[in-house]
Amino acid sequence: MPTMKLGIKSEAFHRDGQTWLCSSGLPSDVAVEVGDMSFHLHKFPLLSKSGFLEKLIEQLPSEDGSGRVLKLHDIPGGAKAFELVAKFCYDVKIELTSLNIVSLRCAAEYLQMTEDYGEGNLISQTEVFLNEVFGNWTDTVKALETCEEVGAFAEEVHIVSRCIDSLAVKACADPQLFNWPVKGQENAQSPNGTVLWNGISSTTKPQPTAKGLKAENIAASLIHYAKRNIPLINNQSSFNDMNHVGSGATISTNSEVDQRVLLEEIVGLLPSVKGVTTTNFLIGLLRTAMILHASPSCREILEKKIGSQLDQALLVDLLIPNMGYTVETLYDIDCIQRILDHFMYIYHATTASSPCIVEEGQLVGGTDTLTPLTMVASLVDGYLAEVAPDVNLKLPKFHSLAAVIPDYARSMDDGIYHAVDVYLKAHPWLSDSEREQLCRLMNCQKLSLEASTHAAQNERLPLRVIVQVLFFEQLRLRTSISGWFFVSDNLDNSQHPSRNLGLPKNDCSKPMESSAQDGEEGGGKDVKERVSELERECVGMKMELEKLVKAKKSWSLLPKKLGFRRKSQPCIPKADDVKEQTPSASAPQNNESGVVGQGVVE
Repeated sequence: MPTMKLGIKSEAFHRDGQTWLCSSGLPSDVAVEVGDMSFHLHKFPLLSKSGFLEKLIEQLPSEDGSGRVLKLHDIPGGAKAFELVAKFCYDVKIELTSLNIVSLRCAAEYLQMTEDYGEGNLISQTEVFLNEVFGNWTDTVKALETCEEVGAFAEEVHIVSRCIDSLAVKACADPQLFNWPVKGQENAQSPNGTVLWNGISSTTKPQPTAKGLKAENIAASLIHYAKRNIPLINNQSSFNDMNHVGSGATISTNSEVDQRVLLEEIVGLLPSVKGVTTTNFLIGLLRTAMILHASPSCREILEKKIGSQLDQALLVDLLIPNMGYTVETLYDIDCIQRILDHFMYIYHATTASSPCIVEEGQLVGGTDTLTPLTMVASLVDGYLAEVAPDVNLKLPKFHSLAAVIPDYARSMDDGIYHAVDVYLKAHPWLSDSEREQLCRLMNCQKLSLEASTHAAQNERLPLRVIVQVLFFEQLRLRTSISGWFFVSDNLDNSQHPSRNLGLPKNDCSKPMESSAQDGEEGGGKDVKERVSELERECVGMKMELEKLVKAKKSWSLLPKKLGFRRKSQPCIPKADDVKEQTPSASAPQNNESGVVGQGVVE
């Protein structure tokens, strides 16, 4: 730790209780009161060094008596700082350190101890030592911590800003200094001849970089600082915690005010670079800002930062309890709506300025652009399913949040279907028109087989939606069956190439022919089993549809429009027909395909 010694005389003061007396042998002609301490001194040493004390002494009464008392209760640093000032005025030895330099510098400024009252006065001497302190990381940190003792005085003489600038320069030159705690060491020489600067080995003293501190280091430092000084960030994960904090049982009013001010300052210092601050931490800050009733601008900044990287969020992070005065829903839906709107705004702005053009779910020029949107779509579907059971959640609010995500962002609509189904179950009083409006959020063509099977038997869905699900499933089955026959034809052609080439058969080809026949029998068996399975599913779905039609007289003509026949032949093809398919027998293939099609849909 660097030190600086001033003065040449030995100790000339002694303390008697709350009184400091000068032992020079001359009677005291002025008393200075600082707090509960009283210093009995002489006028000349004081007024020769301090402009402020000179003015006060001139105002004292000229006659001798007890009225010659100067009151300096507002001096920075209090009695300890004035003790050093008095010794400096009497040229008594004092020692400056990083722990007393700030209060002494502020006291010198307060007392106007400038060069006009003597060369090498206290202001200039303390400035020289401050520059020495700023050269060392640990001493600068200590000096910055002592600025709290003098409050605004340190700001007026720019000590706080100079400490911060000094630390920033060192951090830019060597980010490893953030591995706290940092033990400061004076420059020394290592055994191999390299210079040890602040305890870090290097061939030359690191020089500050012009680009400044990296955004990642700033964010990491702010996160560390926030978690140490704002405990509410780690204590708001459930409704019970919210109620507990809101009752004022865990923190006092003063601590809430201090934490709110600190949080707003941290939010203002967060880097604007996307991704350097984790989404989880940003959402934690937003929750804490809601608890502490931070300013609307502070919450808006956090919502926009979260929205810019919403694809990195987790579902559990988005379940922010509603802490408004008029609580309508369990979770803060409006907040998530604003966050999602900001994400879509940035997404559209990015896609509009990039060469990738999204058109009907297809990308021209790349596929990476859709990745964040696809992740957010899945996140929103999960969020909707979590908030859907809330009976106070109105349909317009649910619909508005779900409609923000475009249709092409979802490869499958199972997630949004699940959310819609949960909402319908929790809100059985919805009218038919409202159910229809809600079901338009999902695309029946993009439901998986499992979801389609569930939807076909879901009594909560409107009849029109169920019919759509069955219709598209019929089309899917028809396409699948046709595809299986196409595979069977290709398999047969690949196993009998001699039929197309007209190659003569000989004895050497018998083993190969026998192997090919075995493969044909195995492949044909698999095809027949798959076709039979699909046909059974087809018949079951047709029966479900017929039950629905019988329940609604207005749908009596539906089977004819969809191509179902009351007396349809079994759609299971004969085994002989499958085995006899060849590339040249195009007519039988068309007949067989037609038979299967009649069994499914026209």
